[in-house]
Amino acid sequence: MFEIHNVLLIPLIMGLVEAIKRAGVSKQFLPLISIAIGIAIGVVYLTEFDLKQGVLVGTILGLSASGLYSGTKNTMEREDK
Repeated sequence: MFEIHNVLLIPLIMGLVEAIKRAGVSKQFLPLISIAIGIAIGVVYLTEFDLKQGVLVGTILGLSASGLYSGTKNTMEREDK
């Protein structure tokens, strides 16, 4: 089951997506990649192959990771201006 310490997976997803971005993948696909990684982690690691719950939790993790990245990026860009 999902525990509060599993929120630490969000920075892990962000790091994986950043590595994929640096490998040359187009920025428009990064949110989808983030969700896909989140779903994979949710199904395999968090819910031990309970598909429905894993997809739900993984989608939340992936969306959180992409939103956290976007929010941080927008905040840093505003400070630079």
